Amino acid sequence: VLDRGSSQHFLGLTHSARVPDAKTVWVWRERLKQHDLIGDISEAVSGQLARAGFIARGGQIIDASIVSAPIQRNSREENAAIGRGETPEDWSDAKRAQKDVDARWTTKHGKQYYGYKLPANSDRRWGFIRSAEVTVASVNDTRVFEGLLDPTNTSRDVYADRGYAKRAREVELRSQGYRPQIQRKGDAHRPLSQAQQRRNHRIAKQRAHGEHIFARLAQLGGKCIRTIGLARAKVQIGLKVAVHNLQRLSRMKERGIIPV
Repeated sequence: VLDRGSSQHFLGLTHSARVPDAKTVWVWRERLKQHDLIGDISEAVSGQLARAGFIARGGQIIDASIVSAPIQRNSREENAAIGRGETPEDWSDAKRAQKDVDARWTTKHGKQYYGYKLPANSDRRWGFIRSAEVTVASVNDTRVFEGLLDPTNTSRDVYADRGYAKRAREVELRSQGYRPQIQRKGDAHRPLSQAQQRRNHRIAKQRAHGEHIFARLAQLGGKCIRTIGLARAKVQIGLKVAVHNLQRLSRMKERGIIPV
């Protein structure tokens, strides 16, 4: 806000000496965490989208992205205690307040990452994030898949990558009236057929639109956070999701896009 005139104009603080400092913003975020208000903020933003006519259309794309957090330099014994849900005996209250005991390690494409994960559901037509969850990085994406489904989407297509491929899941989706568009997974003993490869390619072209939302979040600093603990991570990432949707709504209105 202090650095950008556009931000001052948006907040109504142009040439104002009343710009809140970092401590004020931190206290505000702590109140959001204590009263668990991120869900209310998300619902309010969804209401703005609906009133503007941008209802979920074109199917839903479910994917997840890792949100990195500062790596904790703990000893092997300290990590063992944290894994058991205990606080190391030699930690003072001050040290405990500065330690993130929720973030976890995960491996993706042969590389290790530390922090949290953002599984999200975006609609294919407009690119808004319709539902999202924040977990520690070690949680498998598929564990929150069903909870992200958006029954309000006007299309019954559900797009996802091969990491979500599971026969029982597809059977359940069809029983609920969805059309699962989940990429197939092959291996050395059972390679994909040419028809399956073509199907994967067709789905990938639709899924690419879901990757765009994570790129936009990265521009907002959404791929890295410096908060401590899962509760604060949910607030920080939840606010960035809300900002993403509001920013996209504003740009669509500026371009004169009429929802149909």
